Amino acid sequence: MNIRKANPDDMKAVLGLIQELADFEKEPEAVVVTVEDLVRDGFGPAPLFHVFVAEVEKQIVGIALYYYRYSTWKGKTIHLEDLIVKEEMRGTGLGYALYSEIIKQGKKDKVRRIEWNVLDWNTPAVEFYKKSGAKVLDEWRVAQMDETAINYFVENRLK
Repeated sequence: MNIRKANPDDMKAVLGLIQELADFEKEPEAVVVTVEDLVRDGFGPAPLFHVFVAEVEKQIVGIALYYYRYSTWKGKTIHLEDLIVKEEMRGTGLGYALYSEIIKQGKKDKVRRIEWNVLDWNTPAVEFYKKSGAKVLDEWRVAQMDETAINYFVENRLK
């Protein structure tokens, strides 16, 4: 197993894993991002995200995609957007290795918090995170606005 920072040539495999996660989370049609989007947004002059990839026999079998955020209470933080391991590779330590890279990166960058979302029905993931020392916050809810809602708001509520 090899963990390394991703490069633009890895984005096709990264997108494949993103789609695999969407399938697992029962939202196979939700992925609209393209390889071109990932290359532009992750490797342009002001990258919006970073990725660690896990390789086995030169095949990418896992990713940890993260970006930096700023908390008004804590300062610099990392948001772990996705930690994905191919289904057939789960239970081999790859997820732990990728997760560890994120935590080491946070320590190196002197962040005061690392955070992420986990689906409440994904019990193995919830238990994995709790076992590592993370707190899973039941009292917080995720709010989001999709592209349709954004357009509606701008076109109808800002007049």
